[in-house]
Amino acid sequence: MIEDLRTLVEVESPSRDLHALRASAETVAAVLERRLGGQAVLVESEAGPHVHWAAGGDPKVLILGHHDTVFPLGSLERRPFRAADGRATGPGVFDMLGGVVQAVHGLATLDDRSGVEILLTADEEVGSHASRALLEERALACGAVLVMEGAADGGALKTGRKGCGTFQVSVRGRASHAGLEPAAGVNALVEAAHQVLDIAALGRPGTGTTVTPTVAAAGTLDNVVPAEATVTVDVRVETADEKDRVEAAFAALAPHLDEAEITVRGGIGRPPMPESAAAGLFAVAQRLLPGVEARAVGGGSDGNFTAALGVPTLDGLGAVGGGAHADHEYLLIDSMAERAQLVAGLVRAIQQAEGHEGLFRDR
Repeated sequence: MIEDLRTLVEVESPSRDLHALRASAETVAAVLERRLGGQAVLVESEAGPHVHWAAGGDPKVLILGHHDTVFPLGSLERRPFRAADGRATGPGVFDMLGGVVQAVHGLATLDDRSGVEILLTADEEVGSHASRALLEERALACGAVLVMEGAADGGALKTGRKGCGTFQVSVRGRASHAGLEPAAGVNALVEAAHQVLDIAALGRPGTGTTVTPTVAAAGTLDNVVPAEATVTVDVRVETADEKDRVEAAFAALAPHLDEAEITVRGGIGRPPMPESAAAGLFAVAQRLLPGVEARAVGGGSDGNFTAALGVPTLDGLGAVGGGAHADHEYLLIDSMAERAQLVAGLVRAIQQAEGHEGLFRDR
């Protein structure tokens, strides 16, 4: 597993870098074919190639992940792959190349892999816009989904996720000389300040809704009334009702200054993943790995999409470690075999279940 993890980490795969993602997809496909046999197909998309492998037979379970990472080219030179002192480090070891490796090696222990599919997408880190239709299609066809994202703190499985999305609020005003005739302008920065306060007030921490302005930009020179400003906002919600409320509130934003104009783009692209979607599969995981815990988390994954379709979905089956998206990202080596065996056991249970639609739902 460490050998294969090194192989994947050492082929950098930043999102949106089509050349790098092709090299990554080809490397991932080669690992799948070497360990599992068969053929891994590269599915072309505008975001780069997705990798799809199927064992054949009636589809029963989709193992879902991604091979893109958030780290730019050159990160490997600064932080080369290293396995020492019980930890593996390097760009993408935790999110989520370690999970890919564990899934492959778990499946390799099974004599019967019929009905198993693996889909590793190229754009999960940037919204899954080019892979959503495909992953939803395969999830519906298979009827159960195991997501190989990194585990929650302490190795807990992820049984619930918030819906998440990004909004961009653009303000158009009118430029003028800040000293000679400031009143002749319409100050987009002042309007944006009003909007930031209105937007922040949309959050409802008591119901799990967070609305967080994160990036703002305005102005050109220090003596010019700014004509344009933008505010980027991160939104997380736990329920579909809150998704609808927040999206409606953004659509209804109105300017405070005369002649200012506001445009809103974006939305909550990943629907909430209800804990009910994972309940049945988590019960199986508890039998296979006594003591494993469940955790609802704020971050999103492609499991949000499959759970929203009503497909039983269990997330957080990947690497045990931490530091996702950070330079101190790491994976605990001693946990890799155990997590590979957990995936194998879950796949075996799904294969053996007769008419498993409904069997792994909340009960």
